[in-house]
Amino acid sequence: MVHPAQGQMVQDLAAAGELGAPPSRYVLREKDRPTEAGAVQAAQRELAAIPTIDVSRLAESGDVVDDEAAKLRSALQSWGLFAVTGHGMPEPFLDEILAATREFFHLPPEEKEKYSNVVVADDVDGADGGERFQPEGYGIDRVDTDEQILDWCDRLYLQVQPEEERRLEFWPEHPPALRGLLEEYTRRSEQVFRRVLAATARALGFEEEFFADKVGERVAAYARFTYYPPCPRPELVYGLKPHTDNSVLTVLLLDKHVGGLQLLKDGRWLDIPVLTNELLVVAGDEIEIMSNGVFMAPVHRVVTSERERMSVVMFYQPEPHKELAPSEELVGEERPALYKKLKAKAFGDGFWDAFAAGERTIDFLKVKVEHQQQQPETAAAVSTSA
Repeated sequence: MVHPAQGQMVQDLAAAGELGAPPSRYVLREKDRPTEAGAVQAAQRELAAIPTIDVSRLAESGDVVDDEAAKLRSALQSWGLFAVTGHGMPEPFLDEILAATREFFHLPPEEKEKYSNVVVADDVDGADGGERFQPEGYGIDRVDTDEQILDWCDRLYLQVQPEEERRLEFWPEHPPALRGLLEEYTRRSEQVFRRVLAATARALGFEEEFFADKVGERVAAYARFTYYPPCPRPELVYGLKPHTDNSVLTVLLLDKHVGGLQLLKDGRWLDIPVLTNELLVVAGDEIEIMSNGVFMAPVHRVVTSERERMSVVMFYQPEPHKELAPSEELVGEERPALYKKLKAKAFGDGFWDAFAAGERTIDFLKVKVEHQQQQPETAAAVSTSA
């Protein structure tokens, strides 16, 4: 059975227009609030000077690709993310995707609910009666308990690759342009993912296929369209709680007009700048494990404002049967294995439990091997109440 709060859309709450403050289910404890004591106000927040990588240079040869790969390694080790230029997607095309996303979320509620992520149990596994949450579709993220503090966002979550595993019953028919745009964006975004993954291997001195062989040809790719409604008291809520990504790499198309994404670096929350025609690539938990902690998945969150905001995010995960473990070539006496071995599917399944509990999947599943010397950012718990 699903929790009663599972069917409450944040956009509907915000649209009522009578809220002086968010309902209590969304209000954070004082110590977790993004702009309470100990945190700076929005106008004074520090902007992250994130690095930029030209992925078109990663397709070249010789010194050009080596130089760009070295920049990529530095970006992943210092920041865990970077802006991407040279991706080959025209700005009008990216604008169309964001416009179609906005159009979907502004459809009447009854139209969006056709794609609800709350499904009747007998439609899923033959059981009688009741409803259940499943990740794909439109709605909010999973609600497990009465104490769980909810995020100020709605989302549409779809598997886009492998193509034969798409569940098209969750792909909206309106706006009509959305399906075609998503098809094209899926194809082009995977090209970015593959190019960056190959360069990541090269940056460590390996052949370009080093990580590609570990994730497989038929990667699982998921698209998350997220809508953050205007919030009457942004300082009280999270748009999306602090987390690391369940991915090898994540490719983000961010709102061009409204910021909100923040990165935890050296104990401080930094604003990711609003991007125009750039994409953002973020290292996920899986590349942290496979690189044995050479690359770190950054903790990030989304804060809200009095303006609506949206994003389109692509998560790339290994084939489910693949082993997820530190690469042998990156394990030695000076750097022992920092993570245990497990199946990619087990890790992916554990993400939803961990996210609902407000924990990193690596910590929730106890994947980390404890040694005397730990990486400080990795060892830090994600401080959330949800």
